[in-house]
Amino acid sequence: MSPRSVTAFICVVAVLSLAGCAAGLPDVAHLMERVVPPGKSPAISGAGGKLSERRSERIIAGLEQRAGATDLLKNNAMLMEALSGHPLTAGNKATLLVDGPATFAAISRAIDEARNHVNVEIYKFEDDEIGRRFADLLIQKQADGVGIHLIYDSVGCMNTPASFFKRLRDSGLKVVEFNPINPTKWRTRQLVTHRDHRKVVIVDGKIAFTGGVNFSSVYSGSSSRSGGGGNVPEFGWRDTHVMIEGPAVAQFQRLFLKTWQEQKGSPLEDRDYFPALEPKGVELVTVIGSSPVDPNRLTYIMYVAAIKKAERFVHLTNSYFVPDKQTLDALTAASRRGVDVELVLPGKSDLSMTLYAAQSHYEDMLEAGIKLYEHRDRVLHAKTAVIDGVWSTIGSTNFDLWSFARNEEINAIILGADFADQLDTLFKKDKEESVEVTPEEWSVRPLFTRMREWIARLLSGWL
Repeated sequence: MSPRSVTAFICVVAVLSLAGCAAGLPDVAHLMERVVPPGKSPAISGAGGKLSERRSERIIAGLEQRAGATDLLKNNAMLMEALSGHPLTAGNKATLLVDGPATFAAISRAIDEARNHVNVEIYKFEDDEIGRRFADLLIQKQADGVGIHLIYDSVGCMNTPASFFKRLRDSGLKVVEFNPINPTKWRTRQLVTHRDHRKVVIVDGKIAFTGGVNFSSVYSGSSSRSGGGGNVPEFGWRDTHVMIEGPAVAQFQRLFLKTWQEQKGSPLEDRDYFPALEPKGVELVTVIGSSPVDPNRLTYIMYVAAIKKAERFVHLTNSYFVPDKQTLDALTAASRRGVDVELVLPGKSDLSMTLYAAQSHYEDMLEAGIKLYEHRDRVLHAKTAVIDGVWSTIGSTNFDLWSFARNEEINAIILGADFADQLDTLFKKDKEESVEVTPEEWSVRPLFTRMREWIARLLSGWL
């Protein structure tokens, strides 16, 4: 079948699948009451193992002093620990990477210095300038004796020719195609909506990268092409990534190896996947992996629970914003109780219907006092949040049903005032490059605009 025929087939199967199933998102308020014991502090692990309860309490107290009187830190950390099985880890260094060039440079440098192994889990790995550059680098490192293991998503890489990945396999890389799409098999109906949307690179078990950046030239800032339902401007996409060094890298590694096993990848070589990890910084980090096969939609719970506990501000940047009722209620309730809720959203998108679906919620949010900004210069693809000056997250998760209920996603939660300040400075810069949506202007938008929003809202479960 041609790529166009395969695309059409997948769209039909997706609609049929989504029409017949419920999202199954959990009741976050109930979980917060049931799972989090009152008056207790979360456990924290360091390079040498679990910290004493007294030391853990001192660390959390120091963060709370910066954030003000709030139980956001304790509640969210304990909730994530209870549901994921992973405590907070101390002694991490988080380096903010803004846009594609900085991200590609940092990842390339880390891979070039790899001595043991490189594990890559990616949604899009394109056959373009950037994709070929990383393919060449991975092939070279494999030839140097470094073990290279790649998981790529079948739908995300649908437009990448099979010969691209054959070259990698023929060069000795171990390669897994996540949930391969085969139009001749009815099982595709179940697989097509279960995608691996994660973007993760792990080097020697000591450095991990995650965020919104795929291996594609649309992030390079120097390419222009059409695809995915929209024209990509010459100056590329706006995105955010993070580099983590320290004990939290082991959590990324466990999630990668779990996916490899579940996808029945070939047996991995005997490599040092979990080396001893020394403290590298001062941030507390936990890594949240979410999967539709897990009843706990962890990234969804993470976001909703954090918003519910916010007391000062919620600064959210997201590329595909199609909130469910529980998420929308959490945002509007926060604003109405006096929290400064501000959202930077796309003003242009490669998925127009998703943009219109987001705009269909503007009126309710503006009435609740939420401040909305549309990024106009580039295609916004970042997925980040800063809450109360100490809680931050960067990852692959969009604010839509695909991310919350159907995709494999991953986010790093970073607790630390310095990193939160950096991410919030970036948020303010994005605001400066955006246009504020005011209630007065929004109330007089044309009838045609309202109609397309209404249609997009009807289709929001499929966007």
